[in-house]
Amino acid sequence: MKNAIRGTIVSFKNDPFRSEEKDFLYHEEDGLVVMEDGKITDVGPAIDLLGKLDPSVEVTHYPDALIMPGFIDCHVHYPQTEIIGAFGKQLIDWLNKYTFVAEQKFKDYSHAEMTANLFLREALASGTTTASVFCTVDPVSVDAFFEQSIKAGMRNIAGKVLMDRNAPPELLDTAQSGYDQTKALIEKWHGKDRSLYSVTPRFAPTSTPEQMELAGAVWKEHPGTYLQTHISENLNEIEWVKELFPEATGYLDVYEKFGQIGPRSILGHGVHLTEAEFQRLSETGTALAHCPTSNLFLGSGLFNVENATREVRPVRVGLATDLGAGTSFSQLSTMGEAYKVAQLNGYALSAFHAFYLATRGAAKALYLEDTIGSIQVGMEADIIVLDLKASDLLEHRLKYAKNLHDILFVLMTLALPQNVKATYIAGKPAALRDEETGKMKFLSL
Repeated sequence: MKNAIRGTIVSFKNDPFRSEEKDFLYHEEDGLVVMEDGKITDVGPAIDLLGKLDPSVEVTHYPDALIMPGFIDCHVHYPQTEIIGAFGKQLIDWLNKYTFVAEQKFKDYSHAEMTANLFLREALASGTTTASVFCTVDPVSVDAFFEQSIKAGMRNIAGKVLMDRNAPPELLDTAQSGYDQTKALIEKWHGKDRSLYSVTPRFAPTSTPEQMELAGAVWKEHPGTYLQTHISENLNEIEWVKELFPEATGYLDVYEKFGQIGPRSILGHGVHLTEAEFQRLSETGTALAHCPTSNLFLGSGLFNVENATREVRPVRVGLATDLGAGTSFSQLSTMGEAYKVAQLNGYALSAFHAFYLATRGAAKALYLEDTIGSIQVGMEADIIVLDLKASDLLEHRLKYAKNLHDILFVLMTLALPQNVKATYIAGKPAALRDEETGKMKFLSL
């Protein structure tokens, strides 16, 4: 069924870290997006396209709003939804005190299903249409997540955590069982509807060399799948990795020795990477997920996005919430924190760069830039509508915005939940904000 939405369209054609505004930005003040069978079939000025539409096509008009590609979250833990905002010290303490306790509940399918449903509803309410998601060590946590994701019609990436040491016994698999379960889950879920599978060693300290070897092997055996893990988040973590893998030249070298870097490998954090490691990431096409709210919350450090994206050896970087150490489902809030982190590194991250990192840049990090992340013909129709009159304060502030950049910067700085007016998945409304109550209605979950 064909439908269309009308309003101000903002999307990215190219990388703002590499090109000028006229080359990277698509901005249509009064535009139309036509959608059919889950894809965008036409985009352009409303005045040009409305006359071509069959009168039977429903057109939803969104005045005082921006129509944008859905946000993409490159690194997030759905089982940690229940511990978001939990007080802790730093990374390892937080894992032991909260994460490993919460994740033991996911042997229970009903608990996993309930949490996955809530997680996806919160994502849709925040304008996130795709995420790269860590489940737990239990295969049922993966089953529950993908079943809910498919119900919502979303293109999500997820995988079972691999962890055979340095965690509670209840959360440990073995090198062989982790391999076998991962292989079975890939066969069950990868490519089913819009689902994509990611081989998921939690991070090097919680996997033995044997498990790391088999994780790299199962990834290599299944081309087109992903691999996700963590790297260089915390200084104590880095020292721990040196003790556990003394033969490696550095943290990244551990993953490289076990065949875990390259296209479709997404490493979370990368706060304390060396120049040689940035160079290797660039050469291999390995991506980084920038998690500013999490890094601030746990005191891990300040990721240097300017350095990571340097033209001489650019690394693919996408924005990520990293729930539950991350403190918000909102990529708008995450953009605002990314700006502050950049400022502390002496770099002013523009709104164009921030929105790119959450849309087309994130899609590029996931090697999906030809599928999602932009509003253009042929792309999957995952689209959000941002309300420019979501509050009296926002409406007042935007009266003084001089241009589109000002508008985007205010949106990511104020970052109100009610900014997201509507979320479309594969061309269909999946979440719509009720004008009277202000609450989000979910049409698929």
